[in-house]
Amino acid sequence: MAKKLVTDLDVAGKKVIVRVDFNVPHKGDVITDDNRICAALPTINYLVEHKAKVILLSHLGKVDHKDPEKTEADKKKNNMAPVAVRLQEYVPNSKVTFVNATRGPELDKAVAELKEGDIVLMQNTRYEKGESKNDPELSKYWASLGDLYVSDAFGSVHRAHASTVGIPSILPSAVGFLIEKELKFLGDAVENPVRPFVGILGGAKVADKLKVIDNLLEKCDTLIIGGGMAYTFLKAQGKEVGTSLVDEEKIGYCTEMLEKAKALGKTLLLPIDTTIAKDFPDPIDAPIEVSVVSSDAIPADMQGLDIGPKTAELFANAVLAAKTVVWNGPMGVFENPTLAEGTKKVAAALAECEGTTIIGGGDSAAAAKQLGFADRISHISTGGGASLEFLEGNGLPGVDVINDK
Repeated sequence: MAKKLVTDLDVAGKKVIVRVDFNVPHKGDVITDDNRICAALPTINYLVEHKAKVILLSHLGKVDHKDPEKTEADKKKNNMAPVAVRLQEYVPNSKVTFVNATRGPELDKAVAELKEGDIVLMQNTRYEKGESKNDPELSKYWASLGDLYVSDAFGSVHRAHASTVGIPSILPSAVGFLIEKELKFLGDAVENPVRPFVGILGGAKVADKLKVIDNLLEKCDTLIIGGGMAYTFLKAQGKEVGTSLVDEEKIGYCTEMLEKAKALGKTLLLPIDTTIAKDFPDPIDAPIEVSVVSSDAIPADMQGLDIGPKTAELFANAVLAAKTVVWNGPMGVFENPTLAEGTKKVAAALAECEGTTIIGGGDSAAAAKQLGFADRISHISTGGGASLEFLEGNGLPGVDVINDK
């Protein structure tokens, strides 16, 4: 069932609570990447232009509520004030009021005085202990601030928090343009892909992607496995992987998946050669001496840290022949220039692919941006965790709760 969109709501003169994802990278008061603020602008601008009174809620970083000293340090570190300053630069025709509170008279007053087309940005939702517990009392209070609710924080909809699930359980709700776009790209790719459909999974651990591997094997024509998780699959095939990262408890699962691929007639591609080193780089971007060996000939005292050049070519060719590609997880330790080659080749193939290419947020998105390929990808998801949940075939609590059309 399709969800209501922000365009389905009558927002003029109404107080509209928008859950955005302003969880931006920052050092002190300096925002180092404002992509997430920019991603929310289409929805914010639409509401402003249609004379809504806009109330923005977002989290920023983590706040430890167990230790009072740590709580205060986290609050100081993850203060939303600099975000309000940056947002004001992007919406010069609206007045952005930052409220250094998550409840109480100051917030009530700012909301009561909101004029049409203006914006209130509340302090970090995680200042409230009840946010992550979806506390009903907190949800009720926040809901009382507005008339309508718009969900546009794709990076947070996989979490059943007060600001993502609690408020829309009370108010009439819709999704914003960012979530609409995310659901369209990811939904079409998984449920109705133009074939051939290639899935690429990387990253460190098999355990992190159990359901994704299972679900994608049923949906795609070719599944590529790279990154640290590939070594558990190689070990499941009886290959010697040296000191490479292996999820011992998941070897049986990998054997099952290899058999499942065969039974379904799907192609499951694993590395055929590997870039190896004696030790993991420390620090992560330190110069490192590497060599390349066949994936079944990793010496006992060496570990695989990236796919090799033959594998990169194999994977790239599969991507170039695809009509739909979904990628989640780097091919190696891409933060190190020497060990970024595999990820770079895969990213370059996605950039050249003529089909629809989707990167599921997280490290793959960071890698594509860092390597300069981001603007040539059809869609880069803003939510790593949420896109993984989606690829697992799970519902997203913060989307499921939104009113249907």
